[in-house]
Amino acid sequence: MDQSDKNSELESKFELKTVLETSRILVESRNSEFIINNLLLILMGRLLVPRAAIFIYDSRTNSYTLKKSKGLPKLEEEKQYKILGKEECKEVAYFIAEKADASIKKLLVDVGNSLFFNLRTNNNHHGILFLGGKANKEAFQEHELEFIEGLCIISTAALVNSQLFTELTNTYRNLDRRIHELNTLFDLSKEFNLLVDREKISRIFKFALLGQLFIRTFFLIYKNQDEISLLTSSGLKKQPDPSQIEHIFKTTEDDVIEVDERFANDYPWIYENNIAALISISVQNEKVAIIGVGERANKVPYTETDFNFLKSLANLAVISIQKTYFLEERIDKERMEEELSIAKSIQEGLLPDPIPEVNGVDLAARTISSREVGGDYFDVARTPDGNTILAIADVTGKGVPAALLMANLQSMLHVLLPVDITLSEATERINNLIYKNTPSDKFITFFWGKYLSTHKILRYVNAGHNPPLLLRKNSDRFEELSVGGLLLGAIETMAPYEQADVQLNPNDLLISYTDGVNEAMNNEEEEFGTTRLKKCILKNRDKSSEEILDAIVQEVLAFSNQKLFDDLTLLIIRAKELSD
Repeated sequence: MDQSDKNSELESKFELKTVLETSRILVESRNSEFIINNLLLILMGRLLVPRAAIFIYDSRTNSYTLKKSKGLPKLEEEKQYKILGKEECKEVAYFIAEKADASIKKLLVDVGNSLFFNLRTNNNHHGILFLGGKANKEAFQEHELEFIEGLCIISTAALVNSQLFTELTNTYRNLDRRIHELNTLFDLSKEFNLLVDREKISRIFKFALLGQLFIRTFFLIYKNQDEISLLTSSGLKKQPDPSQIEHIFKTTEDDVIEVDERFANDYPWIYENNIAALISISVQNEKVAIIGVGERANKVPYTETDFNFLKSLANLAVISIQKTYFLEERIDKERMEEELSIAKSIQEGLLPDPIPEVNGVDLAARTISSREVGGDYFDVARTPDGNTILAIADVTGKGVPAALLMANLQSMLHVLLPVDITLSEATERINNLIYKNTPSDKFITFFWGKYLSTHKILRYVNAGHNPPLLLRKNSDRFEELSVGGLLLGAIETMAPYEQADVQLNPNDLLISYTDGVNEAMNNEEEEFGTTRLKKCILKNRDKSSEEILDAIVQEVLAFSNQKLFDDLTLLIIRAKELSD
């Protein structure tokens, strides 16, 4: 198998992996916006396409509604456009932009190298994906077109499922509402226990007040943790502002207060709305709600029995409302744990495992996330010319947002592996893509190098990353590899990134690290620092790369009392002796 076949096979495997991972995520999603956004981001990142859009077909007007676009400022989302007729579109998997309607071509930046892809399931047409030309001006390859078609089919199926799920959810919700409303007057406690929707509980509560006691005007103030808010009301002439709500909740202590002329001065909005009584509701000796009720429609005065019924009814409603908050918190926690678990497995799959052997060097690398997922990244990948790319990066922030940006960086790096350009040019492309497609507060420190095993040379670019430390054999002085340019995503490339060559002689050590190492803190908020890092390296310089890495990690964890406040990543190489 020649090198081009190997490259093609690697690309096919990577694309297949991307399709499988994407299908798993999209199949589980019931959010059409999430599905559309992910389809665009994956294709733009994988294929280096700066402009893309998704149009959904409207059979009533035989036109397309723009749902999402990137890099196309002339297009307006939720506006309808004429592209091609449905019958013309559904017969082909994709067509060139030149065939599109003239009105849409005027709004596209790059028509010559652009393609429209059919979003379909079986023979049903649902919309169109537009992809502008690649950033590198190259034509789409056959395997790339197959990759796009595969993702389109998966995403379209996910969109259809999302729409069906939304329709079913709305149908069940409406049906459920009618059932609960009909049963309100017969079995209130049973209904409250079955409900997990605060709006439905409030509605049943409203009907119960009207049906049992002919109360048309009421309000319910509820305290959830430290937030006091007007949860529901009916018949109020004037809505209270937040300060009035908080004032009435904190200053009324009695179980039942009948409103009289005194309220005209202290609580004018209570008096103006003809509220007749205030009832405090407590759970486990803590006040959690206040219900205010107006005069009864039949003008019959309230009795002690009425107030007892009101209090019992309000207690049922408040306990059920509390249950919905607890349930939401539990569901959110379980969902977050599940999503983080999936994200962690995906992120781990992006890192090289096992780490490839590199001719001429002893290599070790590891990343430790301070959370379930993190924004640190390292990579070791073979290039088509038989050399090796070594990379390490640190994304600003922590958690899922940083992990997503890290995944995009990994994708861009692997896309550029087979491209015959210099490290400097590749870094510039990566920077511009990140700058254009990420928020202004998100950026990446990045160091990567190409190890030329035949010449024992590391050709590198440092984009604002902690300078890796080079320790020569028989020397105690560290050299810093700092040649490069600005960190990625901060600003669009103004000046070319510089690259430099470093000769690696036998037993030379190169330690690359993220700031989770030098900025690790102890209980006194003192940083580990580069001085301690250098001492640890010198103390263990005669060991293997893996042993040096273990020693650094152990010292950092011991220093920080086993607590990491930032992700920690190390990539260490030792040049081997010629006889090794």
